[in-house]
Amino acid sequence: MAEAETPLYAKILNKYKNRTTQSLLEPLLAAEFPVHTALKALAATGQKSAEDAAKWLHSHCNDPSLEDPIPQEYALYLCPTGALNDTLMEFWKESKNQCGKNKAHEVFPHITLSEFFTCEDQKVDGLYEALKRAGDRFSGYFPAIISLSLHSSSTYIGFFVSDGPANVLKSFAAAFASEAIVLADCCVKPSTKQLHLTLANKFYPHHQKTLEQLAKSVNSKQSCQWTAVLYSRDMRFVHYQLLRALFQYKPQNIDELMLNVGDLVYVDRAQQTEVCEGWVIGISHRTGCRGFVPENYTEKANESDTWVKHREYMFTLHSKNKNESCNKLKNPNPLPRNAGKTLPLQLPGKSTVPRGLLIIRHGERVDQVFGKSWLQQCFDADGKYHRADLNYPTSLPNRKDSIKNFEYDPPLSCCGIFQSRLIGEALLEKEVIVSCVYSSPALRCIQTSQYVLEGLQMEQKAKICIEPGLFEWTKWEISTVVPSFMTQRELTEANYSIDTTYRCHFPLSSLMASESYEDYVNRCSASIKQIVGSCATEGTILVVGHGSSLDSLTRPLLGLPARKSGDFPQFIRKIPSLGMCFCEELKEEKKWQMMKPPVKMLTHGANAPFSWKHNLPDH
Repeated sequence: MAEAETPLYAKILNKYKNRTTQSLLEPLLAAEFPVHTALKALAATGQKSAEDAAKWLHSHCNDPSLEDPIPQEYALYLCPTGALNDTLMEFWKESKNQCGKNKAHEVFPHITLSEFFTCEDQKVDGLYEALKRAGDRFSGYFPAIISLSLHSSSTYIGFFVSDGPANVLKSFAAAFASEAIVLADCCVKPSTKQLHLTLANKFYPHHQKTLEQLAKSVNSKQSCQWTAVLYSRDMRFVHYQLLRALFQYKPQNIDELMLNVGDLVYVDRAQQTEVCEGWVIGISHRTGCRGFVPENYTEKANESDTWVKHREYMFTLHSKNKNESCNKLKNPNPLPRNAGKTLPLQLPGKSTVPRGLLIIRHGERVDQVFGKSWLQQCFDADGKYHRADLNYPTSLPNRKDSIKNFEYDPPLSCCGIFQSRLIGEALLEKEVIVSCVYSSPALRCIQTSQYVLEGLQMEQKAKICIEPGLFEWTKWEISTVVPSFMTQRELTEANYSIDTTYRCHFPLSSLMASESYEDYVNRCSASIKQIVGSCATEGTILVVGHGSSLDSLTRPLLGLPARKSGDFPQFIRKIPSLGMCFCEELKEEKKWQMMKPPVKMLTHGANAPFSWKHNLPDH
């Protein structure tokens, strides 16, 4: 073993000296496997045995990614056992036979308790301990019966977990997440969706009735012992197709893969454009090697076929009296009696849903497409507005000062409105809970906020807090004065959901024209700290601002110094309409960290102007 790795090994064994890692590592290190690859093999095989890990290492001796420090992705599932599981597996079989495969067949029956998360290989033992501690804490009052109600739609059929048991399960998942961040230093996001057990998903509409009839035959009240199970998967191949070898194949060329019956192969369909017909390029799950595979030697496999089962916690059912006794012995702080009514759920002193901050640049502005002369193009001699192009807004909101103020405070284009709604719909699909909405006073930002809320179907529930401190760097304004913004009354009359009771932290009168970069940075820092300090409710704080907001609002929150003024403009130019960034609060550590946004980015191409006259024949 290399000398440089000895301290790492010592630290690992010192931290987990009473656990299984030491006994599993020792024979691998004795066989002269490096520490980091030995730990990788243990994580990839679920820490079942040193023999399994050694076999994995020998199989992956030619794996080009063996040295890469890529951790596994983990998820916590609640899985049924016993009679109910047998019935569900029979449903899986019959639904596939009668209606073909749908998305639900990719994974075994389960209730998702957490999203997938990463954990470093040397810290996986801490994850096991977190599961044990959370299980011990909740074993005494785990619900004796989990009530399931059947739900059906044109794309989904499954059981929903009733509120009482669901609240206990969510609290258990939150307890696991709290333990995991302490013991394994990994961030676990408990599932915030309505807990459910999927029976069929993304099937053909004409199969709905057949699937419904099969689902009604599943007796959800059958005896069942529920087990919390920790699974892992290789995060590199999440979006790959999985194939299973039906026959053995011996390579005829050096760039072909060796196949044994049952071997699983990851295939990226996007990389098959120049491959000969009947062949695919894949990566062997067994060896990690890449090469050509004859596709007619394979069949499609299930997504979960490569998942690794690590540890499980089986909840033992108790009678009522024993249950009460167990609560007293194992849980000195029992679940509050009104836990079933508390949303979002909380464990004593701990929030189950971390606060998030989503900062979005406004949508496409009309002058961005048609230039500064857009106003002259859309008003006739009588001062009536008309659309000079379909990308002009259908109408302009009334403002009492002057229509000329639209020049320095322009609205969104029609595409900008569409973009904003699209982002809102994506947030709704991901079930992002928006708790507060803040906007720059610029009309384009307020409109973006409004249409994002419409996409979220929250325009009647949430109100937009207009915060002048979020306005962009005034030095970039063409005018030598701060723009004249629409008043709250004008915005309300235009049917924008404005919070008229909100008192801004940075008065509009304090905005200075052509402010220095230092003044701008200080203004943004003070504004975002005031916002996160005053919006203490759980969920996501939505802030709609400018391209510069993605940098100037996040850096002070992350404890980073301001970007150099010379580098600032170059960075901002790269941020498109509806560009976004997301930060999440680490409450116990009293800090924020930048994370992957909850929805994908929006990309589209330009559509150049065109006149029908260009099609006239030349004379």
